[in-house]
Amino acid sequence: MKAAYYERQGHARDVLRVEELPDPEPGPGEVRLRVAASGINPGDVKKLENAFGYGTGYTRVIPHSDGAGLIDRVGEGVSAARIGEPVWCFGAQSYRAFGTAAEYVTLPLAQSVPLPHGVSFEQGACLGIPGITAHRAVHVAGPVTGRTVLVQGGAGSVGYAAVGLARLAGARVLATVRSDADAAVAKESGAHAVIRLAGRSAEEVIAQVRALAPGGVDHIVEVAFDANIALDQQVLSVGGSIATYATAAASPSIPFWQLVFKNARIFFLGSDDFPPDAKYEAASSLNELLRGGWPGYRIAQIFALADIANAYEYLEHPTAPGRVILRVA
Repeated sequence: MKAAYYERQGHARDVLRVEELPDPEPGPGEVRLRVAASGINPGDVKKLENAFGYGTGYTRVIPHSDGAGLIDRVGEGVSAARIGEPVWCFGAQSYRAFGTAAEYVTLPLAQSVPLPHGVSFEQGACLGIPGITAHRAVHVAGPVTGRTVLVQGGAGSVGYAAVGLARLAGARVLATVRSDADAAVAKESGAHAVIRLAGRSAEEVIAQVRALAPGGVDHIVEVAFDANIALDQQVLSVGGSIATYATAAASPSIPFWQLVFKNARIFFLGSDDFPPDAKYEAASSLNELLRGGWPGYRIAQIFALADIANAYEYLEHPTAPGRVILRVA
């Protein structure tokens, strides 16, 4: 098979190679996908560049956890009736060496999710990490039905799905965005109200959130913990919760006593280590969202597998909003 891989970490153009590698075979309980599209996430760039200093643990890595394609072979214990089924997948390169940036990938059957009718492989390749992170961020503190959820960054990859999933779960959804264009994206995903941040002071934003939620926000999905925690604690209800999955500052300070007096709960979310049941529930909800008419992700650029280095460079310096995808087959 043709595959992209790296054997040392560094910048994409320096370390990524696209060559022929042996076809993988599915083990017991696994399926093999003929990959049609492979989704690239910011975490893939961080892994490649060793941004967190953890190394890889493998001598060779085929990147990317997310993808979509057709099941073309099954391992022991998996029904042959699954062959030919279109699926999207998650976790292909989570604690595994070989991901979806290849013509074939093997992974456990439970991580291969039936692709809803009419949904493209490219859209399916967008869902894994951001969609599952979004679901966990919405639900980690408990049911949100009838509650007010604030999604910080409602036009981003995780935030966009979080808006849709919170709305699906029966929450009243508020979203912050930077621009009018982003406001349209968050509205498209299902936000009941959108707060624009550009050109406004923190006090003005807090006042608008309080006007929309006089009793405070019950739960916050947070994309920028370091930048927003001071604002979050001011709009959070007593007993409210925050679920955060990203920060620019590795060691952010927090308004400790204010959070104590709110009896706040804070959840720090790393998608590789979500409980398996939470991942499967997220996958089911994402499919329900798509079947219900959710418009799905906007795709900024599609690159060929051979152009993976260009794709990584584009992801780091995009010229348009949306996801970046490799078209593999």
